[in-house]
Amino acid sequence: MKVLFFALGILLLIGVEIARVYFIMPFPGSQVEETIALAYFIQTYIWLIRATGILLIAFPAMYYVKGNNPNYKWTIVAILTFWLIVVYAFNFRFLADKMFYQPEHKILVKADKNKLLKNKLVIGVTIKGESKAYPIEIIGYHHQVRDTIGGEEVMITYCTVCRTGRVFQPLVDGQAETFRLVGMDHFNAMFEDSRTKSWWRQVNGEAIAGPLKGKMLIEVPSEQMTLGVWLALHPDSYVLQPDSSFREQYKGLEKYDEGKMEGSLERHDTLSWQDKSWVVGVIANLQSKAYDWNDLKRLHVINDEIDHRPLVVVLDNDNTSFHVWSRVAGKDTLQFLFDDSTREMVDKRFNSVWNLSGQCQDGPQAGMKLVPVQAYQEYWHSWRIFHPQTQRFTAR
Repeated sequence: MKVLFFALGILLLIGVEIARVYFIMPFPGSQVEETIALAYFIQTYIWLIRATGILLIAFPAMYYVKGNNPNYKWTIVAILTFWLIVVYAFNFRFLADKMFYQPEHKILVKADKNKLLKNKLVIGVTIKGESKAYPIEIIGYHHQVRDTIGGEEVMITYCTVCRTGRVFQPLVDGQAETFRLVGMDHFNAMFEDSRTKSWWRQVNGEAIAGPLKGKMLIEVPSEQMTLGVWLALHPDSYVLQPDSSFREQYKGLEKYDEGKMEGSLERHDTLSWQDKSWVVGVIANLQSKAYDWNDLKRLHVINDEIDHRPLVVVLDNDNTSFHVWSRVAGKDTLQFLFDDSTREMVDKRFNSVWNLSGQCQDGPQAGMKLVPVQAYQEYWHSWRIFHPQTQRFTAR
């Protein structure tokens, strides 16, 4: 019975340490099934489970360690040592917030003092006339950066495994909240709030486990484009600079923007509709649609509609930045063509010329601007998992 109790206890102690991390980190075989409820249960009752395991092994361990049989003694000591190594590894090495840290020095500067290359991708936000840009290769490591824009608190987030940039108000039931990176759900970064310990998805700000399950963070409109395009649109913008404390960590993502990363989690499939293919995802009137990045590179301008809402998806002249606008200007619904010679758009109805900032330059609608529609560049596997009813645009 002593051997049985020790075996059950040590298996429980080792198994629970591995399971609590395995289910919420990208280990082989994890992130596929619906295991968040089980992972949250383990996290909630981890100390009770540990106490149960320790009670099971305490008497047998002391009995054999103090006994006269050296084989039993050193076997028990070896097993306990292995358990302690597992505890250390899965509590201080493999936990998400022990691998990715928040910036120690948050430095934002105007364009004239910016040291980043203009071809770097950024998540841009404008609130009450103040604009700021956050390079993806910086926030991709940190996963979240807290800041204030236009006097409002914001949480800029990015998950490199899903290629998802999102900005939220860090408020829960109207109260300011802090979040820590706790793991992943279906390869999407997951945060834990400090008060209720609920778990929140990065991709949409939804609480998926804990007391606040079902609540949503309020999303702040944002855009993804190169820094050069962003500064052309917002010349007074501030730009987040690299934190010198994380120079080596940033180097691990220096090829991420271009899709030249190695490894299975952050690579880029150049073929269409593969797991790691890039798509532009749009949600309108509770319906969603995905546009293949290869189609967008080939066509430059895609006229479409989602649930009878006309929109246009446009690739900028740097072949990296993209825009999505409503095709309704005033009372007219426009159909756009891309002019290869001028690198601008022309609407078929009025023959007006529109630049790739969504503003009419010449024609009956000169001076009008198209209304932006929230859109995201994302890996196809992520978009289809979190938008299971999504449509796929098929180019003619």
